[in-house]
Amino acid sequence: MKYMIAIIVVCLSAGLACAVEREITPTTPTNQVRAEIISEYVICKQPKRYIGWPGITLAQNGDILIAFSGDRDWHVCPWGKIFLVRKAVSAEHFGEPKIIVSTPLDDRGSGLVTLDDGTILLSFFTSTASLNPKIERYRPYRKHWSKISAKTRAAWKGAWMSKSTDNGKTWSEPIPSPVHARAGAAVLSDGRLLLAQSSVYQSLDKGKSWAQIAQIEKNPETWKSRYAFLSEQHAIEIKEGHILGLSRYRKGSDIRLRKIESFDGGTTWTEPEPTPMQGYPAHLLCLQNGNLLATYGRRIPPMGERACISDDAGKTWDIANEIVLSYAAEQDPGSLGYPASIQLPDGTIWTVYYQVEREDDGDYPCLMATHWNVVQRPKK
Repeated sequence: MKYMIAIIVVCLSAGLACAVEREITPTTPTNQVRAEIISEYVICKQPKRYIGWPGITLAQNGDILIAFSGDRDWHVCPWGKIFLVRKAVSAEHFGEPKIIVSTPLDDRGSGLVTLDDGTILLSFFTSTASLNPKIERYRPYRKHWSKISAKTRAAWKGAWMSKSTDNGKTWSEPIPSPVHARAGAAVLSDGRLLLAQSSVYQSLDKGKSWAQIAQIEKNPETWKSRYAFLSEQHAIEIKEGHILGLSRYRKGSDIRLRKIESFDGGTTWTEPEPTPMQGYPAHLLCLQNGNLLATYGRRIPPMGERACISDDAGKTWDIANEIVLSYAAEQDPGSLGYPASIQLPDGTIWTVYYQVEREDDGDYPCLMATHWNVVQRPKK
């Protein structure tokens, strides 16, 4: 097991003291049937502040970029901003977090995707949930909201995207998005971008404009989740024309991810069906060896981050050898998860997520990551 001294920097852009990249003792077995855990990290901690909902991508120049919503009081508050932290290809450690989005509202979610031409798209959405007068916990925010006009709230509320054409160094002004894709748009082999939620949209101009191409209908006999239909779904193309998505689901003790597929590029879709993976929400990644990786948060004991591999393009999942990426400290089940993964040219995987590092941290989750390797399925 490895240990590193914490690297402390001052986040001048936010006025926050942050602990950046501290390797921790792995909470999981380092050698699992289908995974080798290399290291676990705290990437960024903002003391007494809440970090959530990260995204990750590999820039065209080889840098690892992670975005997250930070400088928060709690899961719901008006202060959220989108930060970006970078590990340059030539650097040993992640650098200082920098604010890349700060609208008048609460900035949440942070999906990242790199397009074939090197353009990076950031997906996020804004919220006024803490304006709700019926919830006593939001009382301290009423004075703040009274200073923001209804016109400003209406102008900024919704789903957005921002672009970078210089490997994440600078970002465009936010442009409206028809729906929020929590892990970013799907990049298709024919050059289109796809946002596949209950409504399905495509872009032919790298996200400048969108057109709806499908509406996925809910069957009330099979979809009884407490969550919105196809809530926080992530979809990717696994081969030309074949798109697969995994959606959050919960009905009582049933928290199995639901799978949905299109075999014609997003025009028609199968009815959602349960998978054996218990957790939410999910992120999908096509691996270099052709396998499909799903990562997801486990919000029931034992809590933490999980992964599962499909060797047959999502038809079946090797749940018998489910991978444990991190065991979480005892915490509010709503304050962990949202993993997202990338695979580096050397074949190793970085999975980033948020959770409370230690029980004495209270309700303040931080940005964490697991660096790991996939192990081939044992031969029978």
